[in-house]
Amino acid sequence: MLLHAVDTPPSRSGDLGHGPPVVVLLHGMMGSSESWWRVVPLLTARGHRVLAIDLPGHGLSPRDPSLTIEQAAASVVETIAHLAPGETIIAVGHSYGATVLAEAAQTVKPHLAVYVDAGLALRGGGDRHTLVTQYERDRQTRMSADTLRAIRPFYSEKDAQVEARAASRFDPETMASISCGDDHSWIPEPGSILVHAQPSAWVSPDDLRRFASVGVQVRGIAGAAHSVWFSHFAEFTASLPELFGPTPDKSTSPRR
Repeated sequence: MLLHAVDTPPSRSGDLGHGPPVVVLLHGMMGSSESWWRVVPLLTARGHRVLAIDLPGHGLSPRDPSLTIEQAAASVVETIAHLAPGETIIAVGHSYGATVLAEAAQTVKPHLAVYVDAGLALRGGGDRHTLVTQYERDRQTRMSADTLRAIRPFYSEKDAQVEARAASRFDPETMASISCGDDHSWIPEPGSILVHAQPSAWVSPDDLRRFASVGVQVRGIAGAAHSVWFSHFAEFTASLPELFGPTPDKSTSPRR
């Protein structure tokens, strides 16, 4: 199925008419394409076209109470093929979106895949009723921007509004289906990047060793929250010069 995507053109042209790769952004569970609102302008300013996709059961994308991780990934693949046929792709996935990316990457073959605070394992065998109840409870809590700012003080006012709106559009039935099937795990391609909170509740030391052993570039951000770019935006962008450019060397900057 085709998914809803916010398609933002570059704010400057690439050299000689050949722009940088299209950047595809995949949010985490109960997020939406709006979760990347601070990230998108930086990418378009560097000449990237950006596709921020609402995953199934999130944002304005279709619902599917029988969804599997394979079907979610296939929907991402279909959407990219529809909106950016033949384009070179850089893909960034956070948490649940990272697991979808890991599955989709086998078909999309991105120029670069960036996984944000994800151990790339999905536990199956869940009880549907229990999961739907839990997700609905979490959804109700997160639909209040004031509550979000109270429990996540690093959120700006707009962060809280965006994430509260995402929660209001989240479908527990679709997401519960993902965890009712088989267990899954993925190993990223060599050269992929993992940016993780340090410490992380989602990425274990064993995960870090496993990824590093196959050539994944592992980059930790001390004290960051699970949604790393919300709590440590400057550190997150600095950790990915491949996307956002090198951090200026303050030691060589002119003094004023």
